[in-house]
Amino acid sequence: MSEETRNKDHDEKNLKKLTVKELRVIAAEIPHERAIHDMKKEELVAFIKEARGIVDETPVKKKKHAVKIKMTKPDLKARIRELKVLRGQALESNENKKAAMLRHQISQLKKKSRRVAAA
Repeated sequence: MSEETRNKDHDEKNLKKLTVKELRVIAAEIPHERAIHDMKKEELVAFIKEARGIVDETPVKKKKHAVKIKMTKPDLKARIRELKVLRGQALESNENKKAAMLRHQISQLKKKSRRVAAA
């Protein structure tokens, strides 16, 4: 495979589809001062694009992670008790969908409380 066809295979769109190992192989062929083995996938893609002169139309936006509210184990247990009362009321009034939703929420909170206990 010639160098020209290899570059066409790894154009801007295909770089994002490659694995980190494949990106490191490509980046190793480019003269660099930084350690490519420490780079993350986004950094490798940006490094290769910069070296090849590929310009992004839109800058890559980083996803903002939702801020998780840390609850203590007693808070979790209290919330579980509240939801159990609501679930009991939903079952009495034959609101099966609401009861199923509350059962799911209770289950998720129980899992969280077990993780808090383990930590």
